[in-house]
Amino acid sequence: MVSIDKVAFSAFGVDIHWYGIIIAFALLVGVVLGVIEAKRRGFRSEVVLDLMLIAIPICVILARVFYVVFAQDASGENPYWKNPGQIIAIWNGGLAIYGAVIGGVVASFIFFKWTRVKVGTMMDIAAPSLVIAQAIGRWGNFVNQEAYGYVINNPKLQWFPMAVYIQADSMWHFATFFYESVWNVLVFIVLMIMRKRVKIRGGIFALYLLFYGIGRFIIEPLRTDSLWLIGGQSAEQVANMKITFGLWFFNDGIRISQVLSLVMILGAILYLVIMSAKKTDLETYRGIYDAKLTPEEVKELRANAKQLRAQDKAEKATKRAQALDERSDAADEKVAKAQAKAEKAQKKLEEFESEIKLSEIKAQVDETATDKEKKKAQKAQEKINRLEDKTDLAKEKIEKVDEKLQKAEDKAKRAEFKAKEAEEKALRKQAKAKKAEKAALKAAEKAAESKEDGEE
Repeated sequence: MVSIDKVAFSAFGVDIHWYGIIIAFALLVGVVLGVIEAKRRGFRSEVVLDLMLIAIPICVILARVFYVVFAQDASGENPYWKNPGQIIAIWNGGLAIYGAVIGGVVASFIFFKWTRVKVGTMMDIAAPSLVIAQAIGRWGNFVNQEAYGYVINNPKLQWFPMAVYIQADSMWHFATFFYESVWNVLVFIVLMIMRKRVKIRGGIFALYLLFYGIGRFIIEPLRTDSLWLIGGQSAEQVANMKITFGLWFFNDGIRISQVLSLVMILGAILYLVIMSAKKTDLETYRGIYDAKLTPEEVKELRANAKQLRAQDKAEKATKRAQALDERSDAADEKVAKAQAKAEKAQKKLEEFESEIKLSEIKAQVDETATDKEKKKAQKAQEKINRLEDKTDLAKEKIEKVDEKLQKAEDKAKRAEFKAKEAEEKALRKQAKAKKAEKAALKAAEKAAESKEDGEE
């Protein structure tokens, strides 16, 4: 029976918990590996450190919020609504990894807006670090005696790491924290092998979502502390639970982690399939985090950051205007085709009407007409009826074509309007970029003058 005191030591009257130490160590390992991977991809080490300043608070907050929102006690009620003061007590455990992953993606989007480093690139850099940090962090669950599984009554299986002894109920349980830790190490190894082979931006992160999702989906049903979406179990049900194959088919309720795991697995597969089919070339990053730049060049880029962002936005707006122009041209082509169809249908209608007039003339016979002439008149009348049916169909076709033509014209007008709007926006962005460039030049001139004055 292995157990460790939750408090590692005390300093200045403050208890330092093992959970916090382990999480901090996991974070440190993750950052170091992230820096190494960023450098391998041609980035300066600052790209990881700057992202961490944004990501750490967001990830911790969302991981805690996710856990607190879905937490349940033995009675099926949320304990944090009864005791709100415990919401901030993260040293007692209770961080949901899915909240942290969502936080990482959110932080990457914010980082992209500031630095133009692609979200997929940052997530690829972070994926191996994230999964190995999770593997280490699971040992914080061991110290806190949490994230364990159902009771193991078979004495032959009551040994660590197959099982873990929980002091709260003096029983052996599945060591699910250990299973996940080992699985995460295996996922880390796979990602490290694949990082040089996958040529899709965001591909390594997608593999992380895929493999981590598979492991979590399998391990989660063994746990007793799952966050539930539908259903759930009482303390008595948990104590008497029998492990059956049906656990993996939601026969005891729907666990949030299993649902999210399925979403991750399917989303990752879909992303990899779509991006593989696109075969898009990976753009080379050019910016303040480019490892090839000298400190002077980085300083100059930072000084002209506003100008560069404005230029980037102007270029994107111009590209969008061009794309809308192309769509407008395509809509014009559809209008031309619809008009051609309408003209063709109109000609057919005119032909039918002329044939009807001829048939009507032939059908006009007086009472003295012979039987042969009456038969001819009858046939002519039948032909008239058939031609009238065809005429009605032709008219319906023309109406439909007219409707399509009107829709195509409306679409073309909308596309043209959007293209003009986008073009105007691009011009405004370009004007803003020029203004920023002028401001940068003025600042540079002013700095040069100040330098000259200082030398005098």
